[in-house]
Amino acid sequence: MEITGAVALVTGANRGLGRRFAAALLERGAAKVYAAARNPESIDLPGVVPLRLDVTDPESIREAAKIAGDVTLLVNNAGSSTGASLLGGSLEDIRLEMDTHYFGTLAVTREFAPVLERNGGGAVLNVLSVLSWFTAPQVAAYSAAKSAAWSLTNALRLELAAQKTQVTALHVGYMDTDMAKHVDGPKIDPAVVAGLALDGVEEGRFEVLADDVSRNVRAGLSGDLAGLYPALVS
Repeated sequence: MEITGAVALVTGANRGLGRRFAAALLERGAAKVYAAARNPESIDLPGVVPLRLDVTDPESIREAAKIAGDVTLLVNNAGSSTGASLLGGSLEDIRLEMDTHYFGTLAVTREFAPVLERNGGGAVLNVLSVLSWFTAPQVAAYSAAKSAAWSLTNALRLELAAQKTQVTALHVGYMDTDMAKHVDGPKIDPAVVAGLALDGVEEGRFEVLADDVSRNVRAGLSGDLAGLYPALVS
């Protein structure tokens, strides 16, 4: 899919990776970029079209689809990170993770799929994570939701193929954003990640693995899982 001339919608575009996506799309010649957020007044990027969209609110999604009826590229980027564990964490936080990453991505894609079809097929880019494939207690709720979103992405790719809508999954480790400000260690520049992901969309790729962490964990899935969880091996 060509980014030049595309009409894109990015969820969670007010900060972090979403803002970098919106900026990169403009730089690559997108004809229009809808920058979606729960609070559109928080959008401060020149050249975009601010749009109210809460991925956990069905009415908000329907209204956004009515306004943005010319979209050819949907970027499902909106996310949450509660830090909830599965056994001790709040069920409300765990539900929020699933509502945002799984049901939110599904709801937005279902609403915009007919829009994409009317406009020639287009593409969907789902922002996933290395934590789709690996987990730890302090990210367990987030990881479970991202894992569900990975399976969802693969299923949507099959279902949307009939209307010629390509679906690309982005997997990445920690980025230098507010969401990961508490994390010590290497973090990749979100602007670099946005560029790699959009390259993948233009190339029609199924998956984009944006860093070494994602590539190494993805490769580890083909071996004994003890390799990914050595602490469990006595």
